[in-house]
Amino acid sequence: MNGAAIRILLVDDHAIVREGYRALLAKQPDMLLVAEAGDAATAYGLFRDVDPDVVVTDWSLPGQSGLELIGRIRQRDLRAKILVFSMHQNPAFAWQACRAGALGYIGKNEDPETLLQAIRDVRRGRHVLSGSVAQALAMEKLGGEGWALEALTPREFEILRLLVAARTPAQIAKLLNISVKTVCNSHYLIKRKLGVGSDIELTRLAIKLNVVDLLELTDPNEPERDT
Repeated sequence: MNGAAIRILLVDDHAIVREGYRALLAKQPDMLLVAEAGDAATAYGLFRDVDPDVVVTDWSLPGQSGLELIGRIRQRDLRAKILVFSMHQNPAFAWQACRAGALGYIGKNEDPETLLQAIRDVRRGRHVLSGSVAQALAMEKLGGEGWALEALTPREFEILRLLVAARTPAQIAKLLNISVKTVCNSHYLIKRKLGVGSDIELTRLAIKLNVVDLLELTDPNEPERDT
């Protein structure tokens, strides 16, 4: 039975959440959890080792984010099939995940069957958005304002999130494996693309567009994510 099963790599930084997913997947005769990870670096190593059919990853991870993980995996294997399963309902997150190479984006508020069907669809190479995310994406496009974020590349979007979270250019460079000069250049381009003139305006806009919320900015665990 497992020979034809969808081989899954699960990535989520909460052990108790992974335990719940593990139990759910174990009940599916057409699915097999072959590996799981709590951070992007471990996940990337496991992807190389186990060659899964589908990667199911959260966006928010310690260190590098799920967005960076998507980019690294796709650099290694353009055929990789990736599904993002995240608490972030902001359509900009779904947009950037798909631009980075994910085939699907599902909100964690969806019922389990939605996730399971999304895994099956992504395995077949289909693009998938859960109902809540698709609706938010449609409403955002109608509203127009949030689509300023469409001008950003996935890397710029990630740098924006880190800048607003008060990371220094040196910290961002280390986290994303790029030069400080690249971070500074991107910082300038981000402000120009979004039409803001200062970091204060940039932070206000990021909060307004739900790129980051005040809870994330005051998260006591954030400093630990830098290591």
